[in-house]
Amino acid sequence: MPRRQSFDTRVPTVLVRLDRNPFHHGTLGAARSLGRAGIPVHAVIESSTSPVARSRYLRSARTGPATSSSVELAALLNRIADEFDGTDPDGPSHPVLAVPLDDVSALALARRRADLAPRFLLPEQTEEQLLRVADKAGLARTCAALGLPHPRTELPTGADEAAAMAWSLGLPVIAKWSRPWLLPTGRGLRSTSIVRSLAEVRELYGRTPEAGSKLLLQELLPAGRDLDWFFHGYVDSAGRCATGATGRKERSWPDGAGLTAVGRWTENPAVERAARELLDALDYRGVCDLDFRLDRSTGAYHLLDFNPRPGAQFRLFTDAEDLDVVRAAHLDLTGRPVPPHSPAYGRRFVVENYAALSLVTSPRRRYAAEPGGGRRPRTERAWFAADDPLPALAMGCAWLAHLLRRAYGAVARRLGAGRVRHAAALPAPPPRTTPDQLTPR
Repeated sequence: MPRRQSFDTRVPTVLVRLDRNPFHHGTLGAARSLGRAGIPVHAVIESSTSPVARSRYLRSARTGPATSSSVELAALLNRIADEFDGTDPDGPSHPVLAVPLDDVSALALARRRADLAPRFLLPEQTEEQLLRVADKAGLARTCAALGLPHPRTELPTGADEAAAMAWSLGLPVIAKWSRPWLLPTGRGLRSTSIVRSLAEVRELYGRTPEAGSKLLLQELLPAGRDLDWFFHGYVDSAGRCATGATGRKERSWPDGAGLTAVGRWTENPAVERAARELLDALDYRGVCDLDFRLDRSTGAYHLLDFNPRPGAQFRLFTDAEDLDVVRAAHLDLTGRPVPPHSPAYGRRFVVENYAALSLVTSPRRRYAAEPGGGRRPRTERAWFAADDPLPALAMGCAWLAHLLRRAYGAVARRLGAGRVRHAAALPAPPPRTTPDQLTPR
């Protein structure tokens, strides 16, 4: 066990993720991080057959409620706590740490914090505080109020206004749904997309009732090498952020507007200063994941996103003593001191499946090596680990099936479109002749 950290292993952890994404590598990272420290780890996820459920560090996996109802989630968590109490009837009852791994779970837990305490350990957060940053429209207002650089953002109230705003911002623009956790599954709506024409803008706005939240149009800041950065941190109960670091996004999926496929721990004082000042201004508590992009024309780092929970790539910021933001949360909420982070600049984090897709779409992209006297920095992979190989195998099988389904769907759509075009090109059939139209020879 790391010499700087002393965990209360009597306090189990429940990882909570209501987003039904079997390829969420952050859940696996949290299970491994806490499990390797000897902490019992359980999870509420999309299915007990998820690749994450194959981890040796996960004691149990429960299927989450069918909806994102905070009431249903609280009831499920209380049932889980009842089971923990029943495992040792003669021993003392210990609280349970709940760690949300997506925005909807963080909001649900904050909404039910009073109902879940004291059985569950949660940071001092309210739903209203989290909505100031998790809601994309709320984040734009928060940045404007605090004078923090943020891309120009418009909230249209109609399709015509949306087209006019997109034209004013300059095509292409970024389109975001203000509360992406409300998006229906299987309908082809993405939380963030790049729209390149006014017709696309109008069509997307027309799906607002289906999306369940407002559509935002945002100026597209140019992407490129060394422009995309992120900050991960944990603010303890006393308001200190001892665990915080900046990283550079080297590859993303989708390219230029997606999650981190390859990241590197890189010092950036400007980003770290902006992040810490924002956390202080918000009086924030708990884990956070912030995304920034540098505007080369002004030299300002614009805040793009603020996620009030661990980012999927949080394991990038694991120092030499194996301290990360999830471990920091367990230490702090069980009354133990959180030691300061020891920087491990140059450390890399690779998400195998998304990095492969990024390489296919942008094979020529290169990044400068980190300084360090020739010493090769450590690379951690999101899925494969020598001490826990089964999740990577399960993910690979599920990923292959996912790609085959996508390919089959694309081929079927092309064939269907081809049949429609072929039918349209055929000459019209002659008018049908009825018996009374026949004439004798």
